[in-house]
Amino acid sequence: MRTAKILLLLLLCFACISSGLPDSNLLKDPKAAKVIALATAQLGVRELTGNNDGKAIEGYLAYVYLKKGNPWCAAFVSWVFNQAGYKKPRSAWSPDLFPGTHRIRDPVAAAVFGIYFPALKRIAHVGLVAGTQHDMLITIEGNTNLAGSREGDGVYKKLRHKRFIAAYANWIK
Repeated sequence: MRTAKILLLLLLCFACISSGLPDSNLLKDPKAAKVIALATAQLGVRELTGNNDGKAIEGYLAYVYLKKGNPWCAAFVSWVFNQAGYKKPRSAWSPDLFPGTHRIRDPVAAAVFGIYFPALKRIAHVGLVAGTQHDMLITIEGNTNLAGSREGDGVYKKLRHKRFIAAYANWIK
């Protein structure tokens, strides 16, 4: 009985781990894979005091000419693209990451996704698509938390339903 429970536990752990893997089709582009690898390397970065601060966060913000204390989800995305060798996007304003020339209909690896907040009447949180799983996106995003807030405390990997995504933009050309 104990062996069966251990095997079941191992099977469940494997299922949970493998469910977080992006679709292999999404990461065939080496440019996209580089962006995702750089973003993945930032997983676990956390704010120092919970006030949009800390060495890494201040580095993301400095890249878009802002000081600590500012929201940083778009700064994180911009910083990741810069690390991958792209000059753009470079903005801390979430709506700036979705110009018509870069908008796409369906998610691809390293696409920027945007979540619309009706109370603000704009896209107010962004992150990167790391993969898809049926109707879900595997994302890497900054200034979020386990609950998926837009005012979080770090860089997290999230699972978000596609129906909550307002826009996608592809900055890899």
